[in-house]
Amino acid sequence: MAIRIITTESEAATQAVGGALAPLVAPGDVLVLSGDLGAGKTQLTKGLARGLGVAEPVTSPTFNLLLVHEGSIPLYHFDLYRLETAAQLDDLDYWGTLEADGVSVVEWGDRFAEAVPADCVVVRIQITGDDTRALEVEARGARGESLASRWVDACEALPGVRVESEAS
Repeated sequence: MAIRIITTESEAATQAVGGALAPLVAPGDVLVLSGDLGAGKTQLTKGLARGLGVAEPVTSPTFNLLLVHEGSIPLYHFDLYRLETAAQLDDLDYWGTLEADGVSVVEWGDRFAEAVPADCVVVRIQITGDDTRALEVEARGARGESLASRWVDACEALPGVRVESEAS
């Protein structure tokens, strides 16, 4: 799958895109998110969490670095914004957590190229208007390819969401 663009027209649509991912994920899946402050990384994660049946509010884990949310499968929500070096990932048991019994969402995952797993879905979120966002979806590895392809297909029917043709 080449890179695909998902455009959302509102915060609710960005959350719906996250929700569309929930029935597709399995333990060990990793979603790496990047984008400016306020781009929608946490909104996407909120939708995923809701789809996984997470009851508590989902907020950015900026000051905690990792929040664990219990749902149908655990959601490991990382925020690497405040880390200075990739070596600090060891303090979080980053690699062990990615391989654990849940799905991992890594906000600011692009800060350390060596921390992006070989098999994952990478999403770069761009602010394109007051409420609109462009989510550039890139698959890495066999599982990432399968997950990203099915996710993008699931988003095509969502209101307030447009899936654009493949980008080169």
